[in-house]
Amino acid sequence: MASKKISLPVVTLDGAEAGNVEVSAAVFGVKDVNPQVVKDAVTVYLANCRQATAKTKKRHEVSGTGKKPWRQKGTGRARSGDAQSPVWVGGGNVFGPDGTQNYKLSQNKKAHNLALKSVLSEKVGKGLIVVDSYKLAKISTKEFASKLKALGCEGKKNLIVVDGDDEKLILSARGIKNAGLVETDNIAVYDVLYFDNVIVSKEGIKKIEEALQ
Repeated sequence: MASKKISLPVVTLDGAEAGNVEVSAAVFGVKDVNPQVVKDAVTVYLANCRQATAKTKKRHEVSGTGKKPWRQKGTGRARSGDAQSPVWVGGGNVFGPDGTQNYKLSQNKKAHNLALKSVLSEKVGKGLIVVDSYKLAKISTKEFASKLKALGCEGKKNLIVVDGDDEKLILSARGIKNAGLVETDNIAVYDVLYFDNVIVSKEGIKKIEEALQ
């Protein structure tokens, strides 16, 4: 049995109509969204973005003399061994991060694909823009910004999905404020939720469809 298809409008970079493209309803027409898998996908993405660079000095790493500050008994004060003690100001930290902490999480492929299908389906008609081609005459940030304006994307957060190594597109788009660049095989659920618009070429949307089916 052939999978059901839905039709998405295609436009040029100048905003003119350029026909339609048929895509799988199983990828871009998900109705029963599972909020939990979407939440899990975002949690995994953000956790894996964390860098374990936080570190505090332990007792043996704090600089300072190791000499006993006063004799053990007879002074009326509490006994103390050295200035690196955690109970002293400037002393070592007992249970602080050591720079080796691991925040990595994972999500199985089936659940991740479902989450991505769900958020892409929610963008259909509300921010998923399919263009016939990204062909640009030259590398020009100003020119590409005018293209985004023609698409009705000015002043919004735009995720530009790149299909292959398109140097003119990448160099023209990377300097635009609130614009993100991502390849078709590296789209994150978080990105689709974060950006107002997802702009993808006709070829690119077919590659996404094939990867998620």
